[in-house]
Amino acid sequence: MLIELKVWRDGQPDPLARGLDQLDGYLAGLRLDSGWLVLFDRRNGQPPIAERTQVDETHSPGGRRIQVIRA
Repeated sequence: MLIELKVWRDGQPDPLARGLDQLDGYLAGLRLDSGWLVLFDRRNGQPPIAERTQVDETHSPGGRRIQVIRA
């Protein structure tokens, strides 16, 4: 299993696309078909982490299955 972590800070774009690209490259190099991308939203004004945490499944640019956790 491979996990990539990104932090979303004020003034920056959503790191989802960048994280998926980066994770896809790591997975390809290790010949893995799936991984996890954890995105921590550290922008000001966000609700408590328990209220905003969600898990979704998507695919990387290379078609690999990715579990995305937004917290």
